[in-house]
Amino acid sequence: MNIQQLLEEVIKRNASDLHLLVGALPSLRIDGSLVPMEGYDAVTEEVVTELINSILTDEQKEILEANREIDFSFALGEVARFRVNVYHQKGYLAAALRYIPTQIRTISELNLPSIVNTFVTLPQGFVLVTGPTGHGKSTTLAAIINEINESRAEHIITIEDPIEYVFPHKRSLISQRELHLDTHSWDIALRSALREDPDVVLVGEMRDLETISAALTIAETGHLVFSTLHTNSAASTINRIIDVFPEHQQAQVRSQLAMTLEAVVSQRLIPGITGGRYPATEILKVTPAVRNLIREGKTHQIDNAILTSQELGMMSLEHSLYTLVKSGHISREMAMQHTLRPDELSRMFS
Repeated sequence: MNIQQLLEEVIKRNASDLHLLVGALPSLRIDGSLVPMEGYDAVTEEVVTELINSILTDEQKEILEANREIDFSFALGEVARFRVNVYHQKGYLAAALRYIPTQIRTISELNLPSIVNTFVTLPQGFVLVTGPTGHGKSTTLAAIINEINESRAEHIITIEDPIEYVFPHKRSLISQRELHLDTHSWDIALRSALREDPDVVLVGEMRDLETISAALTIAETGHLVFSTLHTNSAASTINRIIDVFPEHQQAQVRSQLAMTLEAVVSQRLIPGITGGRYPATEILKVTPAVRNLIREGKTHQIDNAILTSQELGMMSLEHSLYTLVKSGHISREMAMQHTLRPDELSRMFS
């Protein structure tokens, strides 16, 4: 067993992740489900250590030893890239490797709503893609950034941990910065971004008050900013951003967010009836009415704003799930498992 053999199996079976844990078979995540790899033995401590060390540099080994975990990217030649997290569990090394295809799919190839295409032409503002881990946030953002790359002459800066999709220079120039490799911290990289003449900034993940504050400032100064959050809906995304700040700053943050936010796409990938996964999306387009709701702290009314503004391209998660069921892509049972409002979705089916 070697790492190249395992990673080639990931690509061959179109898996999204490879998991390596002592005492367990190597496992793949295929269409959202974990599948043990047949034909292999449960990996021992020695095998896991050897597999992981084969893709670590000496510097990364030192970071792993000091921090007990590390995130980095790994290229399998020209074939594919992997986002890797190496960690310890029960005193043993373990790893999760996320497959990042070298080919960046388009917005239409990802079956995303057509309104997502309008984000490509925004001159400035703040666009957030949210959802659970492993549900395609990075892939959606890569499709948008690559469309900007092909259609606009801009300087695009990405700050990631680690770099996932690699963008070629097309009409735009793209500076991709990786934490630890190209910068020491999110905070420093984001503060430096304004001195690097950017037009578009991608913040791989807003993790804390400092990164959220810096991303808001960049958007407020007339740039187009994209980022992600691990939240389930547009309303919870706005609340998460505001709540991370001290209470005395929250009125100011609501005002900043009301001025800069352009859209929130909350997505999850649903297993299809015949295989594959389909995106179910909640889309909030920030209209003047929505800006007032954010400014006045009435985020509990945002769900209703989405429901009553479908003609503007907004979409509730339940409407998206209902459409996927009616088109034959996913089962009704699977839709019910992923809805946030089961009663509302049930009414749609009745």
